Amino acid sequence: MPETPPLGDWATDEFEANAGAVVELISDYFDGIRDRRVTTAIEPGALLELLDGPLPEHGEPFERIVEETRAKVLPHLTHWNHPRFHAYFSISASFAGILADMLVSAVDVNAMVWRSAPAASTLETVVMRWIAEMVGYDAGADGVLVNGASLGTFYALCAARDAVPGIDVRRRGLTAPGTPMLRVYASDQAHSSVDKAVIALGVGLDNLVVVPSDERYRMRADALEELVRRDVDAGLVPMAVVATVGTTSTGAADPLDDVARVCRRHGAWLHVDAAYGGFWNLVPEIRAVAEDLGIADSVVVNPHKCLYTPLEVTCLYSARRGALADTFRLVPEYLRTDAGEGALDYMDFTLQLGRSFRALKLWWVIRTFGRAGLVARLRESVRIAGALRAAVDGHPDFECVGESAYPLVCLRLFPRRLRAEVEGATETRRAEIRAEVDELNARLLRRFNDEGRAFVSHAVVREGYVVRVSIGNIRTTEDDVMESWDALRRIGERVAAPIEAR
Repeated sequence: MPETPPLGDWATDEFEANAGAVVELISDYFDGIRDRRVTTAIEPGALLELLDGPLPEHGEPFERIVEETRAKVLPHLTHWNHPRFHAYFSISASFAGILADMLVSAVDVNAMVWRSAPAASTLETVVMRWIAEMVGYDAGADGVLVNGASLGTFYALCAARDAVPGIDVRRRGLTAPGTPMLRVYASDQAHSSVDKAVIALGVGLDNLVVVPSDERYRMRADALEELVRRDVDAGLVPMAVVATVGTTSTGAADPLDDVARVCRRHGAWLHVDAAYGGFWNLVPEIRAVAEDLGIADSVVVNPHKCLYTPLEVTCLYSARRGALADTFRLVPEYLRTDAGEGALDYMDFTLQLGRSFRALKLWWVIRTFGRAGLVARLRESVRIAGALRAAVDGHPDFECVGESAYPLVCLRLFPRRLRAEVEGATETRRAEIRAEVDELNARLLRRFNDEGRAFVSHAVVREGYVVRVSIGNIRTTEDDVMESWDALRRIGERVAAPIEAR
């Protein structure tokens, strides 16, 4: 007769011993993190062969699981929490956030209605107010924690759609007779989440109007005005404008005052994607020149990008009180409670019903570092980025592309021999030089990342193919960034050598 598997969970003393092994693994991970490759060189098939296996029929010793994680999983990650991870937008899990995540998993509450998680819901109210104060938004606005900025933008545009006068999408849908054609506007630098949102909303990509950006990659408010006016004259309805503070490619910030004036003139909802740029407003030098997020109808900011909080946690705000709830509130009998006055049911603000206790991570991180500590750490990232820009600007074969107040540096290899040739060249030759420079930079990025000491990503902008260096990890030092810059220079000299030898 087969042996009956044990029932129940570990005893608490067994849990404590196993937890100690995991904490030791985490400590070892960070102690040796600079000695790790930032990304793996293994091929997909080989990795599948390494990790695959039959479904376990019986439990295995936890020590074996931990050791196989150490030996087989950790070496084959791309280490986003590495001090020399500079791709995409740097994210960074602080130790306070890591420990908070552990406790969140332990209590495993569902913060859907106030009664289901009273302290979790109340802490969400508290940290949402704190963060609104940090980024310069109305502290009395409706706010909710969601898992990412892409969903935050989608939820905001849902509310914007339902706020259009004269339509009732909630009851009659977008296909009801007489429903006007809705238009959404975003710059040519906006994040792809806007495209996904209009698809999911049923507005359609044909009704996403792309607004050209200026020489600094900011939305042109004059072009927005012209496009909106043309649509209004054609009987179309301007539903929303999505502006960006901290664009993905270059870290540009759209001129919110000018964009907001266009929105007010035409009754369009202004949503601001400040997923990256919002928290840098904590740095006084940036806040002095930053766009005012407070003029937006809704805004999204990302603590898991800039506030040293583990994935996934994003803040969505709406200054139009009740708009999110008007879109998403639906309370079946089994979710009705008698929580009393002042209780917020956060399920009313999004599609999500099952919601983790995200607020605890923010509460711990903000209290651990304090506002001053967060400012100091963010300011250091800005300072390091400035040092990198100065180093690039001082090199005859490299240049910075685009301007950003944030610690995102876009650079490219542009050998002086080719640069000298551009002036006075024919249109055909200019195109050939651009293609050659683009290929040089693509090779530079590939070889740099293949070395594994650091990791960067790229963008293609008007000037061409650029290497993006994002700085923001809590453990990143100037030495980390300058080591990466030294490698970029060294590899750049190698890939450009045939040009210099002509």
